[in-house]
Amino acid sequence: MTQPTQAPGSPTSTLVLSVGARSDVGSRRAVNEDSMLVAEPIYAVADGMGGHAAGDLASQAAIAELRAVAGVSDVTVPVLQTALDDAQRTVRVIADANVRGAGTTVTGVVSALHNGEPHWIVFNVGDSRVYRQRDGALEQLSHDHSFAQQLVDAGSMAKEDVNTYRGRNVITRAVGSDDSPADISLYPIRAAERVLICSDGLTTEVADDAIERLLDENPAAQAAADALVARAILNGGRDNVTAIVIDVVSGAPADAPAGPAETGSPDDDAAADDLDEDTIETVVRTAADSHD
Repeated sequence: MTQPTQAPGSPTSTLVLSVGARSDVGSRRAVNEDSMLVAEPIYAVADGMGGHAAGDLASQAAIAELRAVAGVSDVTVPVLQTALDDAQRTVRVIADANVRGAGTTVTGVVSALHNGEPHWIVFNVGDSRVYRQRDGALEQLSHDHSFAQQLVDAGSMAKEDVNTYRGRNVITRAVGSDDSPADISLYPIRAAERVLICSDGLTTEVADDAIERLLDENPAAQAAADALVARAILNGGRDNVTAIVIDVVSGAPADAPAGPAETGSPDDDAAADDLDEDTIETVVRTAADSHD
């Protein structure tokens, strides 16, 4: 579907996006613990952890809190941070009521104005991802909060070896766990670029170069989302898989710096393994002591 990113009359009402989204339980799960939100100006994916008794509830609760941003004109980072804080508190209640604990990743983008220009506010907790494709190149904008990523950052593991690393499911931050702040960054929105938001059910089954190729082969946003999810299932579908593809159709400048406008947490001035079964137990025990 094609839609503006803001409610009528907002400063970014001229920004037009084409959005496609798909979520699937995969080949081995009984329940889809992924949840997603496609509601201008916010687009998000949450991957729940804690088993079928709580993982789906955790992801749904996080998305429900983020829905407070939907339909809001001129979203600022503090507005988004409030929704993320509410998600942390709500999921923590679910975790405390579940003997195995519970949690969820959450990642996504919000379209907003910064210094008078349209920007993506990119937010992330956990190892779901945000990518941007521009000028034929695919770039990961989010940073994984995982033990494997820590090894990559330390130079102890090559990025291409992450998907074969036995501990790739161990994440170091999760909504619902203590000391798990969200990373928040700002990136200028530019014409003809494409954003992909996905759970790790996609990235553990489909390598980045294959993701890039599928995006190139499917110019329509919905077709791209469908193709990505279908390939993950074809490659094994060991986990739930969710993909949101956002194309910038019009209303954005044609050029921009390659890097983020800001990183960190901007202030008020800024506008065959059953991996999930092991992941949450590790997260609940270690998130407070092992984070980026």
